[in-house]
Amino acid sequence: MKVGIIGASGYAGEVLVRLLLKHPKAELAAVTSRTHAGKPLAQVIPSVRGIDKGIVFSASDPVALAKGDVPLFFLALPHGASAEFARALVPAGKRIIDLSADFRVADLATYERYYGKHHAPELLSCARYVLPEITPPSWKAEAKIVASPGCYPTSILVPLVPLLKAGLVTREHIVANSFSGVSGAGRKVEETYLYVERAESAKAYGLVRHRHLSEIEEQLELHTGAKTVIQFNPHLAPMRFGIATTITVPGTPGTTIEAIYACWKRAYGSAPFVQILPSGETPDTAHVVGTNRIDISAVLDPRTGNAVITSAEDNLIKGTGGQAVQTLNLWQGWDETAGLV
Repeated sequence: MKVGIIGASGYAGEVLVRLLLKHPKAELAAVTSRTHAGKPLAQVIPSVRGIDKGIVFSASDPVALAKGDVPLFFLALPHGASAEFARALVPAGKRIIDLSADFRVADLATYERYYGKHHAPELLSCARYVLPEITPPSWKAEAKIVASPGCYPTSILVPLVPLLKAGLVTREHIVANSFSGVSGAGRKVEETYLYVERAESAKAYGLVRHRHLSEIEEQLELHTGAKTVIQFNPHLAPMRFGIATTITVPGTPGTTIEAIYACWKRAYGSAPFVQILPSGETPDTAHVVGTNRIDISAVLDPRTGNAVITSAEDNLIKGTGGQAVQTLNLWQGWDETAGLV
């Protein structure tokens, strides 16, 4: 099946290009960029030299793309820009997997509180947020637009949702501390992200009102049946790729580490991209970078009564492009692991 990538020259777009060029079922038929139109793909993304199939960047023209023969597009665009393309592509019968935040938050008022004016609110009803490991499969028939999750939310929702649903942890006093590689900020030139500024340096940012908080809390409520407020503390870490998250949450009376692990095994025992590590063996970004895997683990602190949950993932693969390809596989009825292992 032909697929296209709109905005293929950013970090997430580059991951999609590399994965889709090698995908056994998908044919990468179009890559677009407003700044690189007319340039060979391998010139802009040298890592695909020799496997680029002679593809050339085309202009990012939503009207022209809507008239073409590519039935499904990945939108690897900044927040706010995806809506412009969705408004042209969806009425033309194209399907979309969007890697931006434009369709991740179903409640319009919540979206506009965190992101400002929405440029295609009429399309929210045909969008579905899909985190493959936790979203019920009904989305496959319902969606015209798939909102692919953010990297931070993936690292929090995968380990936390089953435990909240099972009543093994409380909804109060949940604190999530996450550390992201610098690539999470996207491919841009700003002083904050220069090597000399970030090397040997870690800092918190976006405290109290990070944009991903809207997505995390909406999904927690949707999947666990009650409003859930968390304290989310993101940090920028001196590494290129990866996210490490530690979630501290009080256990409910009688919760045991055995119950936590049994819950995870029920939820993810057959999930190909979730690895449950033994209690006490904390996930390491070095072990997941380059994969579409999320590793999770937990310990119980008998002194505080808290469950301390840890996860690690590659922010650009499981946190972004790889997860989007995983969703493509499920949407098409292909093997979930196609092109990802």
